[in-house]
Amino acid sequence: MSSPQPIRTVSFIGLGLIGMSLLKALKASVPPESSPPIVTGCDPSFSECDRKAVLSLGLDRFTDNRKELFSADMVVLAAPVETNIALLDELKELAPPSTLVVDVSSTKALICKRAAELSIPFIGMHPMAGKEQQGYLESSEELIRGCRIILCASPSELNSAKGMFLRQMLLAAGCRISLMDAQEHDRITARISHLPQLVSTALMIRCAGALECSGPGFLSMARLAASPWSIWRDIISTNSRNIADELERFSLELKELADEVRQNDRKKLEGRFNEANRQHALLKEMNGQ
Repeated sequence: MSSPQPIRTVSFIGLGLIGMSLLKALKASVPPESSPPIVTGCDPSFSECDRKAVLSLGLDRFTDNRKELFSADMVVLAAPVETNIALLDELKELAPPSTLVVDVSSTKALICKRAAELSIPFIGMHPMAGKEQQGYLESSEELIRGCRIILCASPSELNSAKGMFLRQMLLAAGCRISLMDAQEHDRITARISHLPQLVSTALMIRCAGALECSGPGFLSMARLAASPWSIWRDIISTNSRNIADELERFSLELKELADEVRQNDRKKLEGRFNEANRQHALLKEMNGQ
């Protein structure tokens, strides 16, 4: 006799770009011999019109009842990270001890630490996906399909029945899974995610006043400058030391580059371009391009 499906009901707290994209991906792709989960959701910022709209996009039920939301087999925290951290105390009080809690925050150390302090079954999850436009209307399962998903959790949680089924659902959605320590995650994402955002923001401010002369290359380079502060406020505040360290190291790299340009050191500049070309080719290969 086969065992019952470990995750049959899922609740999403936060139905923005990433939350709704993940919801759509999990509903559209399920492991073999499994059923799509029944998904309940909540977003306190939603109007009545928004509530009706998400029901047509894959959500089975919208409710504000926290006890009902937290009684699911798996709860996905998809609000800003500081809100997600605060919700853990409420989950500890209202959720059954067997409920698996997952978050999709862009930083992991603080939320994983708090979940461990509360002894909550928890898997930190970071879909390495997104775009500058926000909100459920911009959501798409294709944003998740094929993307890298970083999981931060203890081996016991990852290898539990629910942890293994979560991984099966992600693989069925075409995701590429990486396992990582929460502190390591925050150090690495400070470099490859948070630094590019702030560099793009600074670049746009630096070039203000000359934008009418720019071309498509500048537009592509500055794409992240359209990202809203409301998303990045919590990311920066929960990973400030790592981000500041990366900004300082990058400023030194820029200083070295400025010196090479000033001296017209063609050998060093050519070496930089060749190495950047090589790394870019590797990046495209990693992303199947």
